[in-house]
Amino acid sequence: MDILGDLLLGVQTAFSFWNLTYCLLGVFLGTAIGVLPGLGPTATVAMLLPVTFGLSPETAIIMLAGIFYGAQYGGSTTAILVNLPGESSSVVTAIDGYQMARQGQAGKALATAAIGSFIAGSIATVLIAFFAPLLSSVALAFGPHEYFALMVLGLAASVVLASGSLLHAVGMILFGLILGLIGTDVQTGAMRFTFGSFELADGISFVVVAMGVFGLGEILSNLENESDRTTVLTKVTGLMPTRADLRAMLAPVGRGTALGSVLGILPGGGAMLSSFASYALEKKVSKNPQQFGKGALAGVAGPEAANNAGAQTSFIPMLTLGIPSNPVMALMIGALIMQGIQPGPSVVQDQPVLFWGLIVSMWIGNLMLLVLNLPLIGIWVKMISIPYGYLFPCIVAFCLIGVFSLANSTFDIWLMGLFGVAGYILRKLDCEPAPLLLGFVLGPMLEEHLRRAMLVSRGDVTSFVTSPISAVLLLVAAALIASVLAPAIRSKREEAFQDED
Repeated sequence: MDILGDLLLGVQTAFSFWNLTYCLLGVFLGTAIGVLPGLGPTATVAMLLPVTFGLSPETAIIMLAGIFYGAQYGGSTTAILVNLPGESSSVVTAIDGYQMARQGQAGKALATAAIGSFIAGSIATVLIAFFAPLLSSVALAFGPHEYFALMVLGLAASVVLASGSLLHAVGMILFGLILGLIGTDVQTGAMRFTFGSFELADGISFVVVAMGVFGLGEILSNLENESDRTTVLTKVTGLMPTRADLRAMLAPVGRGTALGSVLGILPGGGAMLSSFASYALEKKVSKNPQQFGKGALAGVAGPEAANNAGAQTSFIPMLTLGIPSNPVMALMIGALIMQGIQPGPSVVQDQPVLFWGLIVSMWIGNLMLLVLNLPLIGIWVKMISIPYGYLFPCIVAFCLIGVFSLANSTFDIWLMGLFGVAGYILRKLDCEPAPLLLGFVLGPMLEEHLRRAMLVSRGDVTSFVTSPISAVLLLVAAALIASVLAPAIRSKREEAFQDED
């Protein structure tokens, strides 16, 4: 009965005029930035963080969430029509989706992607509604030892699942942790790593780092690698799938949803890892694996379902534990903190309007996306042809205005520019910036819980292993790092990420 009352509260919240409006705005923007190669949900959410100051917490998170899962829908459009994925999680969709388009089956491919995404998103929303409160009630029993161990596990998992060099991933985590230490120590009042600069006394703003590394850094990288975006199709037909098509996509969508729902919860996992894992699974279970790469329907249905399920279940650890499973979830935590809400186990009980309103809005958003993606396909096709030279000045201006509006500080603008250059250099060195943001967000919390744990135990380090839950979490973290260092597993990991590239 309690869950029915909570859902009714969510319906009341999500169906308010402004929340519906911002949900529609979020999914529309998400689809648009998913369609446009070179933009992504991370950079877009980072740029829109200052806008959320004037919104209520539930309205802000509903809009930002819509951008995130809406981008998963939009990314498939360019992947299928022009073999140019608008989102990293849609790279796999391009393999068979583009081949279907070349064979005159673009409508079928787009419909498969949209329907698979809708089914997966709806099921994932139900999973959040049932499992997030359960996980939250368990986490309420956590003390500082358990939280410290949980964050260590999250960082370890993000290192293991980060693409590219293992050493680079560890370096990015450490860099993010160091950046999180800059500012005034809350317990001693001592200035740390400020180099005498008064502007750094309060630390580096999360928005400045996010906009610089993911906004300006992405722009610099895209300007260097600007590609010719010309569509091969100007008219798409056959958007209504037949019964045979629906039967053929049912099993891949089911498997993709299950796989994506699990991988989405893991730190460093999420939509991209889910889509690659789903494609590999579909190829293995298929009776005709030779069809993959030549226009297999399962090669579109499975990965699209997986990336949408992964995108939505990644909200579970963020809302219930305060642990981001990907860069966008780290930005969501930043948005909630700016609204005066600390993500964690208490959110479900203390902020029921936000939690249940977000869940119901996800289902509404998925329904909106189903309507937006198929009938408006002509608009999305035209958007692909917009030259990047017209887009990037607008994005830069938006970043500058957004950062300046935070504290009316020109120092923040210069700092954002510095992080933009740093983000570009990191990409040139094949250093994925996502672990940096995770380290930056988790660093202060990691330090806080470590200090609390040491105070409670009076400096006894062994208390981390004498606490059963803490010991298990640290053991799993150590096992993850040890496993990826094993030669056989390490070679498999490198082989998998080479396949991604």
